[in-house]
Amino acid sequence: MLKQSYPVFLYANFRSNYIHMDYERKSTFKYALCRIAEMILILLILSMIVFALSRLCPGDPLRSWYGDGVDRMSAEQKASARESLGIEKPLPVQYGIWLKDLAHGELGLSYKYKRPVTEVIRGVLGNTIVFGLTAYIMTFVLAFRLGRLSAKREGTKLDRFICKAGVISGNIPVFFLSLICILIFAVNLRILPTGGAYSYGAEGNLLDRAWHLVLPVFVIVIGHLWYYSYMVRNLLLEEMRKEYVLLLKAEGMPRTRIINKYCMKNILPPMITIMAIAVPHLLGGTYVVEMVFGYPGLGRLSFESALYKDYNMLMATTLLTGSVVVISNYLAQIIGEKIDPRMCHEEGSYE
Repeated sequence: MLKQSYPVFLYANFRSNYIHMDYERKSTFKYALCRIAEMILILLILSMIVFALSRLCPGDPLRSWYGDGVDRMSAEQKASARESLGIEKPLPVQYGIWLKDLAHGELGLSYKYKRPVTEVIRGVLGNTIVFGLTAYIMTFVLAFRLGRLSAKREGTKLDRFICKAGVISGNIPVFFLSLICILIFAVNLRILPTGGAYSYGAEGNLLDRAWHLVLPVFVIVIGHLWYYSYMVRNLLLEEMRKEYVLLLKAEGMPRTRIINKYCMKNILPPMITIMAIAVPHLLGGTYVVEMVFGYPGLGRLSFESALYKDYNMLMATTLLTGSVVVISNYLAQIIGEKIDPRMCHEEGSYE
């Protein structure tokens, strides 16, 4: 009887596992589709808002295309120019045309540069990626180290300094810090360049490019480091007061080993969320620093496109920036759920 029922048991177990795996695959596929749909919807709403606001703000896009020559144009010439640029049509029609071109991978021409938007962005995108990633990685590598050091030495002068610096630095505008650093290191001490991505005639010199990045990266890191170190320190101290830490201390495990082996791992899910939230914060700072230092990147391009009413360029840089922020937030949520399954959220409640 047992020999006959054993194959049946194996088949039932296999079928149960197969059904469970099939359900998980379908759930994962459904989850991914929902997330992608949410991202597309968010970016679509963002594009609508930016499209409408950019055209409702005062200013003439013809000045971006023709420069001061627009002052010498007659009313008929201006009307003809607007028609050729497609900006005389109603806003819904203009948006529909732009959306149709976007679906075909066309972002249009830049009014200011008289070149395809993709070509202009391609020329500066690498600068922003190198600058932004360097500042982002350095900020959080140092923040984890300083926060851990501060938590280990709770109540000491170093801990109090990091706490005060975190509160103060979070309220200092990046542009003000940039100007102070330029005044000290570039104007008075003359040890670092005042701006730009490279010296004249040294476009292909990687060492010269790195030297021009020192001050902008320094501004971003100093402007955000202490704040995120303070957050790491608070998360660690909260974790160190939990019961399992007291139990490990009672067993004789050293405080440093508890922090490195257990506490640092357990604060990763909330820190990943904080790092995702920091993306728009640091990205915004990067854009401002690019403008102050005259660094050729997406930030400078975004400000110029808004200033000169370069509609196509403004839409492209806004969508690109929005995509980075949205994707980073979703990736942080997915990674956090993988690290800590308790973060899995379904139908408005935690499992």
